[in-house]
Amino acid sequence: MAIPRLDFWYEFASTYSYLAAMRIEAAAADAGVEIGWRPFLLGPIFAAQGWSTSPFNIYPAKGRNMWRDMERQCEKRGLGLVRPETFPQNGLQAARLALIGNDDGWCPEFSRRVYVAEFGDGRNIADVDVLTEILREIGLDADAIWARAQSPENKARLKVETEAAIALGIYGAPSFVTADGELFWGNDRLEDALDWAKAKSA
Repeated sequence: MAIPRLDFWYEFASTYSYLAAMRIEAAAADAGVEIGWRPFLLGPIFAAQGWSTSPFNIYPAKGRNMWRDMERQCEKRGLGLVRPETFPQNGLQAARLALIGNDDGWCPEFSRRVYVAEFGDGRNIADVDVLTEILREIGLDADAIWARAQSPENKARLKVETEAAIALGIYGAPSFVTADGELFWGNDRLEDALDWAKAKSA
């Protein structure tokens, strides 16, 4: 029997994607589900709705509650939380690097470290030096990886991934999509998504 699969669509600027990224592998292992890490960009999706920034900025009451909820969730899970000076951050370069990581097998570790740098330490993930440091911390040839990440082919690939997310009906992050196309949105729907993926593969 084939191993059930769940695609994890995440945006590096997303607070709740941070929560999901830090727990998805353990939850998936317990459920016997394989995870596909799918970095994409929310910017084009928001722009299509006429938004120039995160809805957490557009609607202040929603934003205040989100940050308070993040404090509760991070405390519950033993995760650090430092609100970045700029929110949302620009995750373009991190997403391009993560695509290379998907090819080479280090995407999950890289993605978690980017989230920790961003929301655990409050660092700027648009800073090339921050991302380079992360690459080197996990023992990678940062210069070679940057060259691959900045290639026209990889830049186009990220656009294709974002278009694929739109085609799936994704409107926020994190989102989880099962092999049969069922869409679940939000960190709090991870377990439901894993259960669905497992049940439909039986």
